[in-house]
Amino acid sequence: MYRLIIIDDEEKIVEGMGMLFPWKTIGFSVEGLFTSAVEALEFMENNQVDVVLSDIEMPDMDGIELSRRLLEKEEVKVVLFSSHQDYDYFRAAIQNRVEDFLLKPVDYAMLLECLGRVKEQLDARSQKKVELPKGYYDKIVSGVREYLMKHYQDASLEGAAEKVNLSPAYLSKIFKEKNGTSFSDTLLSIRMEKAKEMLEDIRYKSYDIAYYIGYDNPKNFSRAFKSYYGMTPMEYRKSKTEEGQ
Repeated sequence: MYRLIIIDDEEKIVEGMGMLFPWKTIGFSVEGLFTSAVEALEFMENNQVDVVLSDIEMPDMDGIELSRRLLEKEEVKVVLFSSHQDYDYFRAAIQNRVEDFLLKPVDYAMLLECLGRVKEQLDARSQKKVELPKGYYDKIVSGVREYLMKHYQDASLEGAAEKVNLSPAYLSKIFKEKNGTSFSDTLLSIRMEKAKEMLEDIRYKSYDIAYYIGYDNPKNFSRAFKSYYGMTPMEYRKSKTEEGQ
């Protein structure tokens, strides 16, 4: 759970953001709500904070100055929001390595998307900081492939990520790096191998095979099979039948 604080000189806004957004469901805990950037900085001197959400226009210290002071704390991610679409704000935010700049009133979906990106960065950083045991990545790849072999009918990146306790985005990245093929290509390969195996048994109809390996539409299965093997399922079955004669 990553630690987050919210700063806005309007008490209703800071309380609303703190109470109404489902922070814990996306991996964050709200450690403090502040109407003063100065007080927030003092809090950060003695407490670990991973993410700062701050308004820009505030009387004691604006968000731009706050983000400048946080430059030395490279581990802290800063997201600013403002009621004004001001070019000078944008430029200063970029110079201070702010993660995002959102307009008020802050849109729920945009905030969710922004924090999803921030969490991916924090997840990746956490993995780098931890001294990983020998074979760590091999174990992840093995766990994901085991998951795919058992659940190829309804497998998903989210399901695999939950199994190995990583974020979907980070798993996607390291799985391709360590496995040599992407998650979706690996799933396709397993499905096609299973389809080929079943096609060699005449008891199975093509449409039954399609549903069995995870395709809702037999035509989509047929197209995928032809794209993968260069022949339709029926052409493959015919070729195997002729081989056996």
